[in-house]
Amino acid sequence: MNVDLEVTPAVALAVAVFATSTSAILVRWSAAPSSVAAFYRVLFTTVLVAPLAGTRHRAAFARLSRRDLAGAIVAGVALAVHFAAWFESLEHTSVAASVTLVQSQPIFVALGAGLLLGERISRETVLGIVVAIAGAAAMSLGGGGRGALSGATTYGNALALLGAVTVAGYVLAGRSIRQRVSLFPYVTVVYGACVVTLFVLVGVQGHSYVGYPAREWLLFLGLAVGPGVFGHTVSNWVLEHLESVVVSVAWLGEPVGATLLALVLLAEVPDAITVVGGVVVIAGVFVTTLERERGRGTAD
Repeated sequence: MNVDLEVTPAVALAVAVFATSTSAILVRWSAAPSSVAAFYRVLFTTVLVAPLAGTRHRAAFARLSRRDLAGAIVAGVALAVHFAAWFESLEHTSVAASVTLVQSQPIFVALGAGLLLGERISRETVLGIVVAIAGAAAMSLGGGGRGALSGATTYGNALALLGAVTVAGYVLAGRSIRQRVSLFPYVTVVYGACVVTLFVLVGVQGHSYVGYPAREWLLFLGLAVGPGVFGHTVSNWVLEHLESVVVSVAWLGEPVGATLLALVLLAEVPDAITVVGGVVVIAGVFVTTLERERGRGTAD
């Protein structure tokens, strides 16, 4: 019985990492504009989450302070920019480069925590940041493995890095709020603000909100159910049962999973520079993550 309690969160974590690894593939399969795919991913995820939040956590919504509400809205806007930038990056660079660079967000969380929250940045953290930056620089020299699109690789990589920076802002904005607000009310407000921001972006870009074939709607729903529910929501549940350092390090498997899926399903082979740079980025993020979690444990 005890074995089951230990194994179940580990299996759930593996499912969450795999589910999130499918995100880049689903985006690449979609022929819809990237902002439209991002909009419907978050919209459908919100539709799935909001009823539970409204029925079981109604009192928590009433307790939301104006400051926490404003912070959650800012986090939602940052999340919208993250999705828009990252989804668009997949049009211009390889899955391997895009997913690896966007997963460098712990680097920017560490920098933001030091600069904005006054947290101490250790020498080991600085080392991890420098290593990850070196890897990202190396990846910018690669062809991305996309043939004719290789000339746009730098632009795509820059968008992926923007996605990493903005999701780091989302994490930092939510860190203090989540200490006072339960998960479902918080994510409902965040997702709501994210949906509104992406809705406006789709309109500004002049894209249609409707008129897509059934295949596209299935892909939109797949993005919400797979990476949205089984990915991020399940990982939040896992955090109640496993140490955060285990979860954080496990998420470094997403670039590996996405790259392998792209190889099998898209026949997309990353070039040597992209592979080497990606390994270096993951190594830097690994060092940074371990050191931050060690420091957090000491502080606690």
